[in-house]
Amino acid sequence: MNQQNRLSQGEFIAIMGMVMAVVAFSIDAMLPGLPEIAAELTPDAPNRAQFMVTSFILGMGLGTLIVGPASDSYGRKPVLLAGAIVYIIASAFAWRADSLNAMLAARVVMGIGASAPRVVALAIVRDLYAGPLMARMMSFIILVFSLIPALAPSLGHMIMEAFGWRSIFVGFALFMVFSGTWLMMRQPETLRSSARRPISLRAMGAAAAEIFGHHTARLSILVQSLTMGMLFTVLSATQQIFDVTFGQGDVFHLWFGGIAVVAASSSILNAQIVMRFGMRAIIKVMYAAQVFLSLGLIMITALDLPYAISFGAFVFWVTCNFFQAGMTLGNLNALAMEEMGHIAGFAASIIMSISTVGAVLLAAPIAILFDGTAMPMAIGVMLMAAAAFALTTMIRRPSDAND
Repeated sequence: MNQQNRLSQGEFIAIMGMVMAVVAFSIDAMLPGLPEIAAELTPDAPNRAQFMVTSFILGMGLGTLIVGPASDSYGRKPVLLAGAIVYIIASAFAWRADSLNAMLAARVVMGIGASAPRVVALAIVRDLYAGPLMARMMSFIILVFSLIPALAPSLGHMIMEAFGWRSIFVGFALFMVFSGTWLMMRQPETLRSSARRPISLRAMGAAAAEIFGHHTARLSILVQSLTMGMLFTVLSATQQIFDVTFGQGDVFHLWFGGIAVVAASSSILNAQIVMRFGMRAIIKVMYAAQVFLSLGLIMITALDLPYAISFGAFVFWVTCNFFQAGMTLGNLNALAMEEMGHIAGFAASIIMSISTVGAVLLAAPIAILFDGTAMPMAIGVMLMAAAAFALTTMIRRPSDAND
């Protein structure tokens, strides 16, 4: 920790978790409304409603390229405020959109605005922590972050049931106001004036070259792209599978909330064991397990087993996918950022932008292949997990003897 934070650790974790949760809430609260959105805006091609998820994520990935350098130059808090304003204005446009294309455009801009709290939160954590300590702190933050996916679908369902599906965009704006105001009022600026870097193409090019020239950072970015690709594939298609394949659409928000609660335990576990076993070892175990679990789901789906077995296997598999994300993403961020403290904002933007855009390019084609079964999703996740495992074996960190 390179500077003292005046907040208690508990409040710091809560603030960072809530700020990062803007992203989760913007995705997960929307999921119960996808059938209504499809029926109103794209009735002839209902699978296209899944782009409500990936368009937001795409905007978020693109926005991080701007947000990171800006936060290194102007400070963390001013950039967060600018992003919040963009997000709220885009939410208003989405609320009024009368076509799917207009809605998707608004969602891209919402994603650009949401990239600010996402990058700023990670940069603030890196300003204060490094290495395994950062991984441990990120595990606690992700635990708070994970509570939002547990609540968001049910909250979104209630809002849309009471006021219609468009009202969820008002909820998005209010969530951003709450979390952003909390950070602006309570969290001190963590980037000292002497550490700020002017925005210049030369400086950005030098920083990018440093990031891509670092073996661990480069591999960590690739693995994180695959990990987020798995996660976004499941997020995009899971509502349709619950609804169309298993007839559980009316209670999807309850199933999703329960899955998120169980998967949130991954952050607690990672925080307890990361100092003992090391980040890379944990990541490798998670990907190996994901390969075998996905193979199991593929076999069960191909055999067309009784409903109870097929549905139970699918719920277990989705839970494990979210659990794996909780055990790996914080560690991957810490691995990639460990040697980048002097360019934390820009490093965070590069890491998140490439991994997010890469994940969208992987997830969107898989999700749109939905054929009434979980087969396309299971095959896609299995291949990504196998690639992630292979790349993780190539990461070498002499500073961490446990890995």
